[in-house]
Amino acid sequence: QVQLVESGGGLVQPGGSLRLSCAASVSIFIFSNYAMAWYRQAPGKQREWVASITSGSNTNYADSVKGRFTISRDNAKNMVYLQMNSLKPEDTAVYYCNAPGTKWPWGQGTQVTVSS
Repeated sequence: QVQLVESGGGLVQPGGSLRLSCAASVSIFIFSNYAMAWYRQAPGKQREWVASITSGSNTNYADSVKGRFTISRDNAKNMVYLQMNSLKPEDTAVYYCNAPGTKWPWGQGTQVTVSS
């Protein structure tokens, strides 16, 4: 059973930065062959896609975070990261990672709160 564990969230002031991490409990071979993505869910809203990274490390971003967020991966450690800079109050949400197109179960997420 795949397990995804997100961490690194917290309370930050507008304009601040956070780095989220996601650990995947699968074999390195499996992890390295899958695209990974970050999603977020704000209170009262549906979960939305934020950024993705292919097995070849090509990246794509939602327009709302483009230029501020950077997704990366370390296949040797089965880790995916999301560097978030210039945070805005509207970035407040629970952030999740997963592999698009799979049925991997969702983790517990990590709360990001941007507030002064």
